Amino acid sequence: MSWSLRGREEHAVRYALLPLRLFLGITFVYAGIDKLTDPGFLAAGGQDSLGALMGSVRDTAAFPGLVDLALKSPVGFGYAIAFGEIAVGLGTLLGLLARLAAVGGALISLSLWLTVSWATTPYYYGNDLAYLMVWLPLIIAGAPLLSVDAVWSRGRRGRARRGPSFS
Repeated sequence: MSWSLRGREEHAVRYALLPLRLFLGITFVYAGIDKLTDPGFLAAGGQDSLGALMGSVRDTAAFPGLVDLALKSPVGFGYAIAFGEIAVGLGTLLGLLARLAAVGGALISLSLWLTVSWATTPYYYGNDLAYLMVWLPLIIAGAPLLSVDAVWSRGRRGRARRGPSFS
């Protein structure tokens, strides 16, 4: 019985990051597509534009310089965020350069926390800080299971065991 319980625990540990990868991957792909398909968000100005959002949070942001940078080209910045979210989401879902994708997701979340949600009170109402923390396990562990990275890793280990080929 103890072996069975231990085996189940080891199995659970191996798969523990999959729900996190699915949630973050789907969420970031969706967020990026949502931005790309929202003409108001990508407009140079207007009530629903990224420029209006950045202008509204500039004075309460932890780093107003980040906001000023976005305000120099809100449309370009909007496209960069959208495509960045899609790249991070796909990398996370596929486990393709998963640690790099997780770093990208953490940086996006950090930048949003330091700008858009910085003034949220109490701080735990702002979701960007929570997203930042949720990326950390994937930065640490990567995607060791059901991922492109795992396939590549198995291939490298197999080649290393066989030794160099001089044919």
